[in-house]
Amino acid sequence: MLDHVGLRTRNVKQLAAFYEAALKPLGITVQQDYGVAVAFGRDAEAPLWISEGETGSSVHLALTADKRASVDAFYAAAIAAGGRDNGPPGLRPHYHEHYYGAFVIDPDGNNLEAVCHKP
Repeated sequence: MLDHVGLRTRNVKQLAAFYEAALKPLGITVQQDYGVAVAFGRDAEAPLWISEGETGSSVHLALTADKRASVDAFYAAAIAAGGRDNGPPGLRPHYHEHYYGAFVIDPDGNNLEAVCHKP
């Protein structure tokens, strides 16, 4: 359903560096870099864009992980890159039985999540 998501920031370089480190464990990498905008994705697709501009409100962005270990690695990488804890890796059975997720606040205040739905 979604084609792409865009996050606006006053500091593209800083936020892109955070996302590059945090998303690497999920297999998501920089696909295009225009200086004022950086696009992330897998296999030449770029559904996540970070671009220069005024920030208005925070966003909740949840990205799929193929295994729980990737969620753990995402959380560690995001915290090491300067993210703030918003919920460590673990099961969230109130969502569903196998929901395993971790939440981090990025440098601009967005809530970034990695989630695995597999048992």
